[in-house]
Amino acid sequence: MVSQAELSSLETAIRELSERITLAADELVGTKEEDVALDLYEVERSLKTAQRRIARAADGLAKS
Repeated sequence: MVSQAELSSLETAIRELSERITLAADELVGTKEEDVALDLYEVERSLKTAQRRIARAADGLAKS
């Protein structure tokens, strides 16, 4: 059975990945690969949504 600690660990991993993607995208802004940066920012937004949903799921486990 999944635990709150496991979900918290996944949330942390997603947050760290999101931060790395943002840094990579930031490096591409203002270059000829800026379109890649825009794609990476979209991925980052999706990961932030996933992070929030995992946090909500962890809270749900804590309440049950």
